[in-house]
Amino acid sequence: MKINLTQNKNLKLFKIIADAAEKNNQSVYIVGGYVRDLLMKRTASTDIDFVTEQSGIELAQTVAKDIDPKLKVSVFKTYGTAMIKYKDLELEFVGARKESYTENSRKPEVEGGSLEDDQKRRDFTINAMAISLNKANFGELIDPFNGVEDLEKGILRTPLEPAQTYSDDPLRMMRAVRFASTLNFVIEEKSLNAIKQEAERIKIVSMERIMVEFNKIMMSKKPSVGLGLMEKTALLKLIIPELIELKGVEEVEGQTHKDNFYHTLEVVDNISESTDNLWLRWSALLHDVGKAPTKKFVEGTGWTFHGHEFLGSKMVKTLFHRLKQPLGSDMKYVQKMVKLSSRPIALITDDASDSALRRLLFDAGENLEDLFTLCKADITTKNSKKQERFKKNFEYVAVKIKEVEEKDQVRNFQPPITGEEIMQMFNLKPGKEIGILKEKVKEAILEGEILNDKEEAEKFVIAEAEKLGLTMS
Repeated sequence: MKINLTQNKNLKLFKIIADAAEKNNQSVYIVGGYVRDLLMKRTASTDIDFVTEQSGIELAQTVAKDIDPKLKVSVFKTYGTAMIKYKDLELEFVGARKESYTENSRKPEVEGGSLEDDQKRRDFTINAMAISLNKANFGELIDPFNGVEDLEKGILRTPLEPAQTYSDDPLRMMRAVRFASTLNFVIEEKSLNAIKQEAERIKIVSMERIMVEFNKIMMSKKPSVGLGLMEKTALLKLIIPELIELKGVEEVEGQTHKDNFYHTLEVVDNISESTDNLWLRWSALLHDVGKAPTKKFVEGTGWTFHGHEFLGSKMVKTLFHRLKQPLGSDMKYVQKMVKLSSRPIALITDDASDSALRRLLFDAGENLEDLFTLCKADITTKNSKKQERFKKNFEYVAVKIKEVEEKDQVRNFQPPITGEEIMQMFNLKPGKEIGILKEKVKEAILEGEILNDKEEAEKFVIAEAEKLGLTMS
């Protein structure tokens, strides 16, 4: 089968590489994801991998010189690879190799090999295809494992025996799930069973590498596909057991609660329809994570999950730490979303006070719209009338909040009077009194006792300072 590269935007580059290989008496092939995406007519990847049956480093150096003598080549001698950054592309060159693995390591013994050896060591048949750039058969597709057929059928299959493939490199199990989720492919049954069998091997892979794949699953169009496969194969239990704890429905005195695991998957899918913000999707994934440890049956009331949002927000830090996720502003954002995830629901009444609305505005700040996106995604009822009613209720609260925001300006609250100004008013040095007075001003504004206004704040501070025995200077 011949691939027509004449219309390819990288044709000129491919011809330079072909000429460089011929000059060096080397073979050269495009391999991996670029070939797969080209055949699927997907957006062309900006990472292109090339294999030669000789030295990848030598080929890269010749290519770089032919493109531009000033072009830098990054060499990784240990792996026999070299990389060139050219325009918006990352070009990686590697010598074809054979690999053999030991029981407790993902680091293989490597020796030189043929293109066929290199294709055998690839993870899936759809990634084991190559396009020749050699003059004799330029553009020929080399597909020893029927990758084209698997592409057409939407099947993920390993080139060699699946249990061995996954045992050798357990990260491939996460990649299988990721491709199933992002490409909407089905993992072939033997392969799926092999992942279940080898799941424990994921423990030898670094959490950083696992999370690269996991976050790609989270960013897929319908993350529940990948999350569901991770649950089915026991990978999720090994990586985020806290989510598995949400599974199942209990019944006491004829009263049940919903399965919070499958509800969570629905919420993640819902939110993915309206946002590409990875951390908002994570907020959806963890919004109910505190429900398993807070679940309780109360006589006369039924099932309760009292304080699950507060506990869930604390669990976020533990989880992010273990999963090697960022511990700065991204983590704090997820904590905040989880903690506030039920707050808007409590305001869906006609008698919700302006004070409660102001407090939500103050606590959510610039993330208020994201919080509402999360709350709407949390509506998973199949009853269309109920769903419509819930959505209208949220719109009602949004209107009320907008009115309060315009009137009181507390979304990105800045105190109308600063600590320095209070110190000047009473000739004070920094001390606990300043903090007490600033907190009282904030509370008075949120409670609607005074306007968010400098003049009113100053009068209020003078009155409160007197109670503390302070007098104006």
